[in-house]
Amino acid sequence: MSPDSDLPLILVLEPYFGGSHRRFLNGLQRVLARDCRFELLTLPARGWKWRMRLAAPLLAEVIARRLAAGELAKPVRILCSSLLDLATLKALLPAAWQGVPLTVYFHENQFAYPVRVEDYRDLHFALTNYTTALAAQRPAFNSAYNLTTFLAGCREVLVKAPDMPLLDSVERIAKHSVILPPGLDLAAIDAVAPPPRTSGPPVILWNHRWEHDKQPELFAAAIRRLAADNFPFRLIIAGQEFVRGGEVFARIRQDLPEHLLHFGFVADRAAYYRLLGQADLVVSTAAHEFFGLAVLEAVRAGCRPLLPARLAYPELFPPPYLYADDGELVPALKAACRAGRLAREQAVKLTAPYDWSTLAPRYCQWLLA
Repeated sequence: MSPDSDLPLILVLEPYFGGSHRRFLNGLQRVLARDCRFELLTLPARGWKWRMRLAAPLLAEVIARRLAAGELAKPVRILCSSLLDLATLKALLPAAWQGVPLTVYFHENQFAYPVRVEDYRDLHFALTNYTTALAAQRPAFNSAYNLTTFLAGCREVLVKAPDMPLLDSVERIAKHSVILPPGLDLAAIDAVAPPPRTSGPPVILWNHRWEHDKQPELFAAAIRRLAADNFPFRLIIAGQEFVRGGEVFARIRQDLPEHLLHFGFVADRAAYYRLLGQADLVVSTAAHEFFGLAVLEAVRAGCRPLLPARLAYPELFPPPYLYADDGELVPALKAACRAGRLAREQAVKLTAPYDWSTLAPRYCQWLLA
């Protein structure tokens, strides 16, 4: 029998085991290792729409099969992300597991997730989020912005349903929900941070997904304006590449090569953190951000944040680091470049509340109380 076999077991069902979802679960397991043990049933991070529609019956079959084979103990709680149809899973669980508490963590919600053409928004996914929250005990959201937009989206859709008075259910969800930021391993960033630069033009960092919801076109236009104004700067373009954003940045690479310090995704975390430490300023132009892990990592490495005053950002950073509208981006960029990197004590103050070690008691209370 393993030394931790007497610890309470949490079964994690993650239909999209990649990116921020994977990092969240890895951090959660590490920080709660003395309080509980985890068993993960996961699917690769692809085809999120298929995962949201069909992962629940698939994982219910896996549970039943492993239970029959004596390979799976009954957990004290089942934890999933909001990409799982939890209401369907609950109906399909083995009879002996019907009383197991179900918990969901909302990294995002489909009411507020931006689509390229609003007319094409498939409300099936948003309503699956709604029934998932109804089926869960104490659903958790990574930001107040996430929770607020989720509740508003539920009300907006449900009020349109003919002869189906369900608005009270939204208030029940609100009453039972909690806000839990995802944690960061800040010590890992501190361990590889290079010494501050003392000379050279300011270095601007883009470390977000190269995708439409991050509005790379807006960032690229601002960078071109800086170059046209002969404003001195260098540029680090990192983040995971997708087709649309990739095209935008490929043109920057072609037209402004003399400004590029780095171009492309960095898979190794230590190398990525060292790269963050070379920048003076991290910029976002996002139309979608339910939290902002990439920005917080860069801030811990000393980057001054320059972020839109919308989405989840005002929860994380005070007004001096926010610009009011997209038309202010270029002058705000110039001012932030002149201000330079953050002092070490300021970088620590802005990021310390989101370290896993700080958040651990709140997660322990959420999962085990």
